[in-house]
Amino acid sequence: MERYQEIERSIVKKYRKEIWRPFVKAVQEYELIKEGDKIAVCISGGKDSMLLAKCMQELQKHGKIPFELVFLVMDPGYNEINRQTIINNAKLLNIPIEIFDTDIFNIVAEVDESPCYLCARMRRGYLYKNAKAFGCNKIALGHHFDDVIETILMGMLYSGQIQTMMPKLHSTNFEGMELIRPMYHVKEDAILHWKQYHELQFIQCACRFTENCTLCDNGGGGSKRQEMKALIKKFRSQSKIIDSNIFKSVENVNLDTVIAYKTKGVKHHFLDTYDRDDSLNKNESD
Repeated sequence: MERYQEIERSIVKKYRKEIWRPFVKAVQEYELIKEGDKIAVCISGGKDSMLLAKCMQELQKHGKIPFELVFLVMDPGYNEINRQTIINNAKLLNIPIEIFDTDIFNIVAEVDESPCYLCARMRRGYLYKNAKAFGCNKIALGHHFDDVIETILMGMLYSGQIQTMMPKLHSTNFEGMELIRPMYHVKEDAILHWKQYHELQFIQCACRFTENCTLCDNGGGGSKRQEMKALIKKFRSQSKIIDSNIFKSVENVNLDTVIAYKTKGVKHHFLDTYDRDDSLNKNESD
């Protein structure tokens, strides 16, 4: 058995509970894949997107819904070591990648305010554009469960709002294109265990701001997301259900007990209907 076959087998066997079942659950629960889809799996070179690629291959081989895959790698200006690391890993894992070049790192390097935000926006645009050129109608990103709950906490603590990273989105700039996140229910610890079990080395961020941590898995730096990772780690040491409850909090929003909320860009306040709708207060005690 080839090494890539052993790695594939581990996803559906050894890590069935931690990776495969949560992956399939997200695909089915959120209806992420439909018959006839052509999906561009976007590979950054990190552990998350590489595992996503393998999961998508396994689903294509063993699933009931026929769909096509393209494995898209955008080079935003990697140094030669990082680029070659991605190529070598793709070969090791039997992932037939398509690489295209951009100048994003050089452009972002000249920006003083929110360079990471601009980088992410530019990356997304290039990925949509190139995926569409390959005839794809969807792009798949490797965001996982921890990314979701970190986003929820960051929104609350630093933006004063309740929001989350959605499992799928329609593109607003590329008609007919959709973004999906099949790793939505997979926890980062499971991905790390899978990586470590197979002694795999992936790149991390690799931009000029973080090149010193290219082959690490802790994200490096002191970003707000790193603060959330540390906070969630502390929560998990205290309780096994806190992380799941953070996730469930955006599935169980009770609008009757929310002061204000926004939908389709329009803000609604509880006072808008307070005097006209006594039913809001039926279950309230004095």
